Amino acid sequence: MPTNASDSSASSPRPGIRYTIDHRRKMGQFILTGSAVPDKEAEKEREHSGAGRFAWLTMREDLKNNDTATLDENTIMSYLEALRKIFVVEDMPAWNPNLRSKTAIRTADTRYFVDPSIATAALGIGPADLVNDLNTMGFFFETLCVRDLRVFAEALNGKVYHYRDKSGLECDAVVHLRNGQYGLIEIKLGGQSLIDDGAVTLNALAAQIDTSRMKAPAFKMILTATGEYAYRRPEDGIYVVPVGCLKP
Repeated sequence: MPTNASDSSASSPRPGIRYTIDHRRKMGQFILTGSAVPDKEAEKEREHSGAGRFAWLTMREDLKNNDTATLDENTIMSYLEALRKIFVVEDMPAWNPNLRSKTAIRTADTRYFVDPSIATAALGIGPADLVNDLNTMGFFFETLCVRDLRVFAEALNGKVYHYRDKSGLECDAVVHLRNGQYGLIEIKLGGQSLIDDGAVTLNALAAQIDTSRMKAPAFKMILTATGEYAYRRPEDGIYVVPVGCLKP
């Protein structure tokens, strides 16, 4: 049931909606729409932090590969801030676990479209185009999975992070709950070879975590685009889950 909440009480649901939610005690009853004003101090901190500047410069170098024109850092920053304000992109913070080694962890945020359909619509591409370009399809699939993981994590009062260290070890997503439990997730289109690659990454990261200072992962999971059912690998206990089977 869509409703507009962009009035003087937009910071919280209208009394009538709140009353109905409290008494029905069910999820997914309303879609509240309206405007939002970003925290100016948070924006300034992100823009001027070392990690933030590193992220802008990295994006600038990436864009240069496809554009011979000089790209101004401030222009890129202004575009990204505009896209955040209208909820087109969303940053994913870095996960900072306790590790056995002294490996340096990359702290720059990554960013994803709030919904991958925004990017496909902007590029004017469809299913046939993606099937013919599996590399690009993989990026869109990862965005879709991150979107779903965020929705389910929020329902559990958790957040989604990413991990990357100086050695090049990366983990696509880490779902972390407020009680300290967490799960490590790799996202793969499918196929045994890619699933095995994901398992190597998950096991390598899990082996680095200092379990004397924090909990061991509650689960390790490879999220795939193919398959009709989820299963658990007998050799390492990693769950292989088709995205269609993902539920909160």
